[in-house]
Amino acid sequence: MLDADYGFATPLDAATLARAQRGDREGLEAIYRTYARAAYALCLRMLGRSAAAEDATHDAFVRAFERLRSYRGEAPFGAWLKRLVANTVIDRIRSERRWDGDADALDGLDSTGTEPQLAEAIGLLARLNPLARSVVWLHSMEGFSHAEIAARFGHSESWSKSLLARSLQRLRQLDEASDSRRPEASA
Repeated sequence: MLDADYGFATPLDAATLARAQRGDREGLEAIYRTYARAAYALCLRMLGRSAAAEDATHDAFVRAFERLRSYRGEAPFGAWLKRLVANTVIDRIRSERRWDGDADALDGLDSTGTEPQLAEAIGLLARLNPLARSVVWLHSMEGFSHAEIAARFGHSESWSKSLLARSLQRLRQLDEASDSRRPEASA
């Protein structure tokens, strides 16, 4: 089974945070080492392309380090960072305006140690376009509300609900199609 929140639940000690907020290089490196893998995994799951995920991870950490002094500790640091990473990916998707249905495989995704159903679900998600994949992931896995998703993408709440419903229907169709191609399904 995967670690809780893919590593964003890892606590950050107050001394490291204070050093990083002062701009201390070792403090910043410690934050990066602690959360980089989780950030990359979230970016990869939302974007579906490893090169884009690497770029988004980089952008998210640059943004996080620029805003580190504004972190007030109202939420755990990992939760703050996770939201910032997700917002960075959303900004990237919005700026690219590429909702063309390009469904590259989630190359580089390490599903070692995951449950088979999760690995299969991630494979199905890879077949959705980046916008649909992001809405499904943000709502179903990250717990974003429709209002939050809609506001972030600059659309209405009904747009978010509609896109989620269509995307989940598409995932069901893809899952049924893959079930019918399995050898045991035809036996």
